[in-house]
Amino acid sequence: MSSPKDRLLLLSSHISSEGKVEKNNNTKIEENKPRLCCKVCIITGAGSEKGIGRASAWIFAKNGAKAIYVTDYREDLLPQLAKEIQNKYPNVAVIPRKVDAASEDDVKSVIDDAIKKFGRLDVFFANAGIVYPVDSLNLETSKFMEVMRINVLSVFLAIKHASTAMKITGNDKKESGGSIVATASVAGLRSGAGPLDYSASKAAIINMVQAGAWRLANTNIRVNCINPGIIETNMTQPTFEYARSRGTINKVGQLNPLQRYAVPEEVANVALFLASDESSYINGHALTVDGGLSSSIPIVIRR
Repeated sequence: MSSPKDRLLLLSSHISSEGKVEKNNNTKIEENKPRLCCKVCIITGAGSEKGIGRASAWIFAKNGAKAIYVTDYREDLLPQLAKEIQNKYPNVAVIPRKVDAASEDDVKSVIDDAIKKFGRLDVFFANAGIVYPVDSLNLETSKFMEVMRINVLSVFLAIKHASTAMKITGNDKKESGGSIVATASVAGLRSGAGPLDYSASKAAIINMVQAGAWRLANTNIRVNCINPGIIETNMTQPTFEYARSRGTINKVGQLNPLQRYAVPEEVANVALFLASDESSYINGHALTVDGGLSSSIPIVIRR
C-alpha cells in the first residue's frame, strides 16, 4: 500500500509549478477517459420508480462504470431497470439484486459477489432509507428503531464491509482505494426539515462519515455523504401529491434561494462527482444539495 506522501508525490509529478497539468503522451487519453472508467459500483435503494438510487444508476452507466449492482429490498423493478440500462450502455455490466441494506449477510454477500466476478470494488453508494409520514411523537418505538436500522445501520455496514473490499488489489487495481457515499439529509443538520426520528438518523449518518473517514486513514478510501433538500422522489411523493391536489405545487421549495424543489438527477450528479476521482481530495464531508435552504434561517423574500 502506498503512503500518503507517495500518492502526493505521484500527483505532484503531473502538475507543473504554475499549477497547470503537464502535457505528456498520455494527457489526451486521460482527458477522454470516462469519469467512472473501470470502476465497480454498488448502489442500494435503487428500486423505486422515481428516486436518487435509480437516477444514480443511469448516470453512473452513462459515465463509463465497468459494473453497477442495482440493489433494493424491493426487487420487482430492478430487473427492468438493469435491462434498460444495459440496452442503452451495453459495455456496462448491470446486475440487479435483492439486498436488505441493513442486513449484514446481504451487504457482505453482494460485495463478495463483486469481488468474485470483477476482482475489485470502487464505489459503494449507501442510498437506502425510509421515513414514516406520521407525527414523530405518535410513532411506535418499534418503527423508530426500524428507521434507525435501515437509515443508520445500513451506512455502518457499507463502511465496514465496502472498505474491506476496497483494499483488495489485483491486476487492474494496483493499490487500495475507493469512495463510499451515503445519503443523509438537510434534516440531519437542523430541525424543521423532517420528522424527529428521520432527522436523528440522518444526523447519525453525517457523524458516521466523518468518523469513518478518519478510521480509514492511509487507505485512500474516502467516506462522504450528501444532504439533499426537498427532492421529488417516491419517498416525498405524499408531499407533492398533496401540493398538486391543492394547486400549490409551485410553492414547494419556495423557502430556499432558488425557490424551487429538485429532481433526483440533481442529487445523482453529486453522487457521481463523489464517486469519481474528480473528488479525490474530498473526504469526511457532508455535501449539501438543497438550493441554499440551510444557508440561512427561513425567510420570505419581499419584492
